[in-house]
Amino acid sequence: MKQGSLISKLVALIATATLLIVGWMFFAVLLVFLLSAGLIIFGWIWWKTRALRRQLREHKQFRASAANDAEAFHADEFTGDIIEGEVIRKVVSIEEIKRRPDDL
Repeated sequence: MKQGSLISKLVALIATATLLIVGWMFFAVLLVFLLSAGLIIFGWIWWKTRALRRQLREHKQFRASAANDAEAFHADEFTGDIIEGEVIRKVVSIEEIKRRPDDL
């Protein structure tokens, strides 16, 4: 094998250093571009979902207040909203209670 001269080694070293520097420059520009694009997309999604986040906060506050609100239930009637459910009610007269006190 023929060894290269000092000048060819020096040119190879300069070319390698130049390629590394140019590669790092492209990497830095690409990284800045991707981070900027990511921040812009995140900001856009955050801006578009602000109404949804407000509704979720209000819903959580409503659920917390409704869970602790005993005024909605009265002895005679329920004044709140029924979303879904089923109620089975059996009306027992006083005569039936007098006839069968052990069954209740």
